[in-house]
Amino acid sequence: MLMRHPTQNAIAPFELWESGVRSYCRAMPAVFQRALAAEIWDESGNRYIDFWSACGSLNYGHNHPKLKAAVIEYLTGDGVINSLDLHTCAKRAFIETFAVSILMPRGFDYVLQFTGPTGTNAVEAAIKLARKIKGRPDVVAFTNAFHGMSLGSLALTGNRNARMSSAALLNHVVRLPYDGYDGAGITELERFATMVRDPSAGLPQPAAIIVETVQGEGGLNVASTLWLQCLARIARQLDALLIVDEVQTGCGRTGPFFSFERAGIQPDMVCLAKSLSGFGLPMSLVLIKREHDVWEPGEHNGTFRGNNLAFITATAALNLWTGNKLMPAAIGLHRRVDDWCEAMTAKYPARSKGLGAMRGLAFDDERIASAIAQEAYSRGILLECCGPNDEVLKLMPPLNIEDNVLDEGLEKLEAAVTAVMERGTHNSVRKKRGSGLGKVNAPALCQI
Repeated sequence: MLMRHPTQNAIAPFELWESGVRSYCRAMPAVFQRALAAEIWDESGNRYIDFWSACGSLNYGHNHPKLKAAVIEYLTGDGVINSLDLHTCAKRAFIETFAVSILMPRGFDYVLQFTGPTGTNAVEAAIKLARKIKGRPDVVAFTNAFHGMSLGSLALTGNRNARMSSAALLNHVVRLPYDGYDGAGITELERFATMVRDPSAGLPQPAAIIVETVQGEGGLNVASTLWLQCLARIARQLDALLIVDEVQTGCGRTGPFFSFERAGIQPDMVCLAKSLSGFGLPMSLVLIKREHDVWEPGEHNGTFRGNNLAFITATAALNLWTGNKLMPAAIGLHRRVDDWCEAMTAKYPARSKGLGAMRGLAFDDERIASAIAQEAYSRGILLECCGPNDEVLKLMPPLNIEDNVLDEGLEKLEAAVTAVMERGTHNSVRKKRGSGLGKVNAPALCQI
């Protein structure tokens, strides 16, 4: 059943008064009113299944009952809301829970820097600290990287459209090919290291290397464990800090709590945000190896570092990970989405990409993914596209999505794929027997 579109009057205030910079609402123009778990309803009563999770900031779905109950209890008790970096009970509870449930079992000795409120704030703090520690300005970033929209983070981001208006200010970044970019791999990393060590090669010694283990906005590109291990080794050899951007991949999105765990590495710094609060409340965090915590008091600050509502829900979200309560459902989700992607690549000229519950289909014809996303929206599925040309259809359902809702969503999404492919009956869209367009092997699932 197709969705009823909002009337022009319903969206007129947004079009009249809101800036033209708005983007997601152009592809999904409903006026949403309420949401629960993996379902969301607009003001006309249309129901949608959420395969978007607010760009990965709602890993546990909308209004998780345990997180919502924690917020209500805190608010009715007149709890402190904003405290900058003052000590609060809510902040202490989060720190203790994070240390006991996440850091200590993994043997990680990180200190926590609350940078608030978004991922780009965490990235800015991390590269600023790295430059202070090493006394060098340059940072290595990768093709198709996305690290944020403020100037320091934007300099690290690869997207040309995002960079265009500030290009003259985006300096001191060395760009390297990500794993698999035009066939690139470990050889390119080793060549870079050789050039840095060569006093005549003209490359600066970097202060840090920043990487996403799975590139979300860049197209669901997955770095291999061997490549990540080589990158960590080269960072040590070059006396550069390794920073892993876990803003979208963290909090279990690709398997374990941290996406880098599959490679057996321990970064010098880790940037977290998005689903850290678990409830869609702004919260970001930098994990810093204890020996690198050389900040002077107040050297880096911000008004909204102390979002106590986010501390409350983040603590409740961490409790979902204790006792292995969440992982069985998440692993089941990974396998079912993986199976669905493989089934689609067996039928159509698409490639399966991504890892865990951060998966998608890449099409050579960049128009196809966007057409499928629009068709899916008309059938009540929310999802987005990613990649340099939006050529990848991206699936990011909540980790705890109910089985029946997941099945319904995948069936509707398959119907959307089929509808778009059948409308384009030319050979470049429809898959033909013997065409050589087969399924691409997806990365192995993380072993939890």
